[in-house]
Amino acid sequence: MASNNSSLNQTKFVHQNNDHHDQQNATLEIESDEFDYSKRSQWLRAAVLGANDGLVSTASLMMGVGAVKQDIKAMILSGFAGLVAGACSMAIGEFVSVYSQLDIEIAQLKRDNIERGNNIEEKESLPNPLQAAAASALAFSIGAMVPLLAASFIKDYKVRVGVVLGAVSFALVVFGWLGAVLGKAPVLRSCLRVLLGGWIAMAITFGLTKLIGSSGL
Repeated sequence: MASNNSSLNQTKFVHQNNDHHDQQNATLEIESDEFDYSKRSQWLRAAVLGANDGLVSTASLMMGVGAVKQDIKAMILSGFAGLVAGACSMAIGEFVSVYSQLDIEIAQLKRDNIERGNNIEEKESLPNPLQAAAASALAFSIGAMVPLLAASFIKDYKVRVGVVLGAVSFALVVFGWLGAVLGKAPVLRSCLRVLLGGWIAMAITFGLTKLIGSSGL
């Protein structure tokens, strides 16, 4: 009887041990998934912010030029110039910033005497300046395309301005919603904040350009 009880206790102990290891593995998997999601959400949020910058800056530029030049060619050229200049500026800025971060991380690794030469996975964990620059330029360009496409085929000035304003407003609400979802923030407040910010930027640009244009400078 004693040996039977002993084997039963051992079986229970092994079973409990296995359950404990299974729980630990499950916890590690959950934490790994959460960590991966966190990293993905940061990239997505950066992309949304870049697209929002392209949207607001290009739309404001087009509205500003449209305040003094009502023909479609002037608005389209100004928007296209804003897209190219903004995308290049974002790409260069992101490249320099991420390259500086890469230099700091490599220097820290050398100080800690960590060899990364043959570990491909660890190499990929380091920031990539070219990837960051390309992603930033692409996100900005996507946002800037919204007012450009909205204004491309409308000759009447008032209708064109109204369509651009409507398309930009819709896109601002979408970007505000995406930013709120990724940042786990209140959706309505985020949408209103982004929408009002975009309207204010366009209104200030339009008003100041109109004022300077009417003064004959």
